[in-house]
Amino acid sequence: MLDQIYILPVLLFSVIIHEMAHGWMALRLGDTTAKDLGRLTLNPVPHIDPVGSIMIPLMSLAVSGRVFIAWAKPVPVNPANFSHLRRDDILVSVVGPVSNILLSFACTFLFIVTARLSRIAELPPGILDQGVQFLLKMFAGGITLNVVLAVFNMIPVPPLDGSHVLASLLPAELSKQYRKIGFLGIILILLIMRWDPFARFFYGVIDTLVYPFGYLIHLLV
Repeated sequence: MLDQIYILPVLLFSVIIHEMAHGWMALRLGDTTAKDLGRLTLNPVPHIDPVGSIMIPLMSLAVSGRVFIAWAKPVPVNPANFSHLRRDDILVSVVGPVSNILLSFACTFLFIVTARLSRIAELPPGILDQGVQFLLKMFAGGITLNVVLAVFNMIPVPPLDGSHVLASLLPAELSKQYRKIGFLGIILILLIMRWDPFARFFYGVIDTLVYPFGYLIHLLV
């Protein structure tokens, strides 16, 4: 478990940025709810979900040695403040996963810079070198982690972001019924994630999206 602890800082930061992105886009589209409730901040306290941000990641590390998924408190959004409900709901939903892809780019950049600087410095074995290795592991893990968060959240099952996109594209009555699934969708998500054909597709998409970041590192480090 301890050798995987490096993923926790980038995990917490990533889920916070994801939720902030939702609130930021909602604000740009006329909804001030997230801002009024103090959710447009990098301070982790307002965002931390005791279960999704702490318990689930720690249990996952303890049981499997890996963090599979985590989440922060969902940013509150009031669609009644949108001028174009369907379009704006899609934009607010999509920007969260997009923020995770951008964080994968950021982690790639930071990995390359850190690796090249450490090579120039020729650090001897010791605490400083261990710190650099910790950062490299964290940035490398952050690339895959954020791709996973982006892909997972775009699964079109409530309450994930992808479900808002699908609901906004469906006819009004069908959309209304679909949204009623609510958090029962979590059970459906758990079931489909254990369905082998979907799991192969899911991880295939992740591998495809992670590859360019790894290739960029290979070229520049």
